[in-house]
Amino acid sequence: MRRAHAGEQSVYEEENQKMEEELRHKVTALKAISINIGEEVRGQNKMLKDMDDDMSKVGGFLGSTMNKLKQISRGGYGKMYLYLALFTFAVFFVMYFLIRLS
Repeated sequence: MRRAHAGEQSVYEEENQKMEEELRHKVTALKAISINIGEEVRGQNKMLKDMDDDMSKVGGFLGSTMNKLKQISRGGYGKMYLYLALFTFAVFFVMYFLIRLS
């Protein structure tokens, strides 16, 4: 009776070792996946920071351009706006005919 019990214990021990090995492989795979996720998050955060910096620069350029336009509009440059509008209209008119001919 004691030997039968020892045989059962050996089977359980082998089964436990097998399950332990499977668990070890799963933990290793999970560790590799979590490391890859961490690297991807760091890369995405760097990209977002770079985009934020670029947008800040664009915002600064746009702000300075708007300030210059405000200065021009206060200066009484009405004729210049008319010429600019006519020039823009002429460019679009020429582009329309060039596209239409091709």
